[in-house]
Amino acid sequence: MKKAISPVIATVIIVAVTIAIAIAVALWMTGLVGSFTGTENLQIVSAYATKNNDGWTIYLQVKNVGTVDVTIDNIFINGVPVSGLTGYVQSITVNGEVQDMSNINIPIGTGKTVNMEIAVKGYVAGQMLEIKLHSAAGKEYPKQITLP
Repeated sequence: MKKAISPVIATVIIVAVTIAIAIAVALWMTGLVGSFTGTENLQIVSAYATKNNDGWTIYLQVKNVGTVDVTIDNIFINGVPVSGLTGYVQSITVNGEVQDMSNINIPIGTGKTVNMEIAVKGYVAGQMLEIKLHSAAGKEYPKQITLP
């Protein structure tokens, strides 16, 4: 009489091998998808403010350190979009070009850096402002600046 493994043990072995193969395929697919999708990441390299005649100029240097191009589609000051701060925000300039505050569109290519200047008035010396850059992908990049 020949001995063989029981059907229960054979079923357990088959299920275990199937689960192991499924896990291996899932990990392989995750790595494959990860190599085709990019990551968005902006870095605010420097941020400071200087006093001018009737207000302040906020200087931001923003670098795209991610693997995809990023578009800034809005800027918030203390949680309020700049389009709603017409009495406070005088102008926004990016690399020397004036931005339309009601339709912000600041593209930053991968590895590129932009220099932003935000002219504001109506704030007081010593006040802390939170500047938040909002990307078209929905990410936010905040920075706090104290007015001198």
